[in-house]
Amino acid sequence: MKVIDIARQAKEAARKLAYIPTSTKNKALTAMAAALKKEKKRILNENRRDIEQAEQREYKSSFIDRLRLNDKRIEDMVDSLKEVVHLSDPVGSIIKKWRRPNGLEIAKVRVPIGVIAIIYESRPNVTADAAALTLKSGNAVILRGGSEAIYSNLALQTILSDAAASAGIPAGAISMLRTTSHKDVEELLKLSQYIDLVIPRGGENLIKRVISLSNIPVIKHHKGLCHTYVDKGAEYKMAEKIILNAKTQRPGVCNAMETLLIHKDIANGFLPGIGRALMTKGVELRGCHLTCRILSGIKEATKLDWHTEYLDLILSIKIVADLDEAIEHINTYSSGLSEAIVTTNPARAKRFTTEVDSSCVYVNASTRFTDGNQFGLGAEIGISTDKIHARGPMGLEELTSYKYIVRGKGQVRR
Repeated sequence: MKVIDIARQAKEAARKLAYIPTSTKNKALTAMAAALKKEKKRILNENRRDIEQAEQREYKSSFIDRLRLNDKRIEDMVDSLKEVVHLSDPVGSIIKKWRRPNGLEIAKVRVPIGVIAIIYESRPNVTADAAALTLKSGNAVILRGGSEAIYSNLALQTILSDAAASAGIPAGAISMLRTTSHKDVEELLKLSQYIDLVIPRGGENLIKRVISLSNIPVIKHHKGLCHTYVDKGAEYKMAEKIILNAKTQRPGVCNAMETLLIHKDIANGFLPGIGRALMTKGVELRGCHLTCRILSGIKEATKLDWHTEYLDLILSIKIVADLDEAIEHINTYSSGLSEAIVTTNPARAKRFTTEVDSSCVYVNASTRFTDGNQFGLGAEIGISTDKIHARGPMGLEELTSYKYIVRGKGQVRR
């Protein structure tokens, strides 16, 4: 099917989805979860083809980890679909309602956005998450995964779309560009008469390319350059636990920590222990000149390191004079996704959460929680680092717009 035909079909599906009842959408989501479970062997076989191709191309291990599916990750996709079933349907909910002096009743009501194109790399689970959230929020979706996951994504989209159709969802509600042609993507990004929103998920180069080519509004997820600041007086055991989790639990994801900031008053006492712990986990450390004095033998960080999202077991460390310098460093170099402070001081915690300009700001917790599922949103369509319309993990509500419904009794304007 041609790109324009996919877009036209999605537009027609979106018109119907806007008023399909919640019960039908939930029935479809339940069928989609069951289909993933039933077709697990098929999905894993197709994913194996992608993994073999990635290994032949000698992709980094962190990249292959994002690409890989296994029993647990498929079960996680199944669980996410089931969880979305139990979430409230935002469509038709009243955001605000009021009566004017002339008797007009005005209601601000949530409605679907329409047709959403999602362009993404690596992670096949995005296919299931995107299908679930767009369907529940009444939107049609056009998916375009990366060439590195083509077999996995095509299998998942076919299984999910067929299951949804069996439950009464219109054709074209969950569609996919079935080639890896860049020309098809370029054509898709010009179809503003059919597509209402584009959401790119992937590396910085992908985001920039989509923005440069699209004449459709784009919600951006720039790189995840996340920081953790350990304040003076912090509990060392808590800080170590948070840091190790944020850096090493899954280093190849956007909410992993890339820079560690440490208050100068605790550097001599805290750095040697956390340095050993990180290196034991295989983390390469790069530090400022003060850090290098305490942790001998590590690389000295350059200015480029403060700008770098490693997505790997590499960490930059900087000793800062105080909270002011920590906030200044974060607001200068952060991508605006997630930052954390480890502190026992409520006043400094409040200053940090107020003055750090990122979509998610943590006190005494790992940045790894920046995730729609972890926030109780069921899943996420992405993590927006924009400030308009949506910011942070995007769940069902962020996939809706609104309209005003005005009821009167014959009022006319004078």
